[in-house]
Amino acid sequence: MKLQRKNRLRATALGALAVSGALVLTACGSDDNSGGTTGGNGGKTSAASNIKCDDAKGQLLASGSSAQKNAMDLWVKNYMAGCSGAEVNYKSSSSGDGIIAFNQGTVGFAGSDSALKPEEVADSKKVCKGGQGINLPMVGGPIAIGYHLEGVDSLTLDAPTLAKIFDGKIKKWNDPAIAKLNSGAKLPDKAIQAFHRSDDSGTTQNLGRYLGAVAPSDWKYEAEKKWLAPGGQAASSSSDVAAQVKQVDGAIGYFELSYATSQSISTVDINTGGSAPVKATSENASKAIAAAKVKGTGKDLALELDYATKAEGAYPIVLVTYEVVCDKGNKAETLPTVKSFLNYTASDEGQKLLTDAGYAPIPTEINAKVRETIGSLS
Repeated sequence: MKLQRKNRLRATALGALAVSGALVLTACGSDDNSGGTTGGNGGKTSAASNIKCDDAKGQLLASGSSAQKNAMDLWVKNYMAGCSGAEVNYKSSSSGDGIIAFNQGTVGFAGSDSALKPEEVADSKKVCKGGQGINLPMVGGPIAIGYHLEGVDSLTLDAPTLAKIFDGKIKKWNDPAIAKLNSGAKLPDKAIQAFHRSDDSGTTQNLGRYLGAVAPSDWKYEAEKKWLAPGGQAASSSSDVAAQVKQVDGAIGYFELSYATSQSISTVDINTGGSAPVKATSENASKAIAAAKVKGTGKDLALELDYATKAEGAYPIVLVTYEVVCDKGNKAETLPTVKSFLNYTASDEGQKLLTDAGYAPIPTEINAKVRETIGSLS
């Protein structure tokens, strides 16, 4: 399955090449970029692509959110093919692990599906000498509710029903609340096996924000990175939750759409109260993210999302993954690579890869601010 996913991602990236003509990928991942490819050579643009390598060189370590792993796989491959003098190593773990590593000074940037908390910003000042950690929105996308139920190819749920399922209050797939939302469906008398994240996860926190905003009487838990509801079964990453749902008949779980797409997992349509249930697609997630507002101050670009949206066609369970960096006080040896790599991910070419990979690009107006901020990092 892992090989299948990689092949699919490679095909996706090559499809983007055919459309834009802007990216050149090497099928074998070769670093032989002779003929003018630059890495660490004074701001020249790579001959292999439109990636500007600047003075990027050496190894850049980063870690965090598993939500953006599939996007990072594409970005890192393209970037390293274009900038042979630089090596980017992104460790996919969790948002919580990424922030810890960032505030310990062991990574050049971290990926997080939730903006830094005030206490995390305070901790970052020990590493960002003369500055602090800031949030740069880079990847958007739907949190898919994936399910595995033999004989049921289409399923609609709403926030109250989801809240009761994940809280262990609805235990069978033929529960009247589910049947009411799926008139005519043959729902089996089968136990629901709900899977959640065991590690600190921004995906968990964003799902909690949605349930708390739309079904507050049914979801009494604070929106935290740690799963707080009792019961259910736990897995340690988005990929692990998806793998469990894929294998277990009667299972339901939450993870980024890219995992559902790559593993052919059925996803729930969400009844938002609009004219029709909304499918988990990149396009529908973009409609929700487009209404986001910047709530951060200064160079911080943390966003405020409307989880309770009833706009037609807007998929409400969304997240934005941030790249967390120092606004000032970045390490001199990694700063050029941090700026060069993030400039690529925020570029038109980098953002174009997201949709076909199951993500949603950051809205243009917000992304313009991201690029400006990246340029000012010091």
